[in-house]
Amino acid sequence: MPFIVLSSSRGTTFQAVIDAMKSGTLHDSCLGLIADSRGRGCVEKAEAAGIPALIVEKQDAQFDNRLVTAIESLHPTPDTVIALMGWMHILPRSLLERLPYRIINVHPSLLPKFGGRGMYGTRVHEAVINAGETQSGMTIHAVTEAIDGGEIILQQSCEVALSDTPESLQKKVQALEQQWYPIVLERLRTQSSQKK
Repeated sequence: MPFIVLSSSRGTTFQAVIDAMKSGTLHDSCLGLIADSRGRGCVEKAEAAGIPALIVEKQDAQFDNRLVTAIESLHPTPDTVIALMGWMHILPRSLLERLPYRIINVHPSLLPKFGGRGMYGTRVHEAVINAGETQSGMTIHAVTEAIDGGEIILQQSCEVALSDTPESLQKKVQALEQQWYPIVLERLRTQSSQKK
């Protein structure tokens, strides 16, 4: 099952996916990476792995059209998955309707807690700590027009220690993302092959 990665990040989870492909634990093929800036770490990681990297900057009202064009230029097949990894742009309904592929995202909390507009990065972890939560984690979910509201595919949790800062909690959650995102992609590949 091929997949395309959309990322606005340093690419730590993307690197874990690349490593899983190299080790053979993930049998999918990455058709390419789409980033919103050439300065993102994920671009460097894609190029080092020989994965095509396309840049679609959000600079005008044509962003959605250019994003669709970029995705289509990577020649996705009907069973292609669009995998968001630190993608910082909301995909509106109009765009989702034009992408007939399964789209998944990873969010750094145990949804539905601490999700929705404005909840990203260390903001999420700060909110978790301020709320006195003893558990946090990550959620991989289907992308719909409801922000962080799609079907939950997998959740994994970690302890929130009294000594945790937003930065230390972020490291715990990112470790879960790096461990489990490749596993979810492999499971989706297996499910897709079983349906054929």
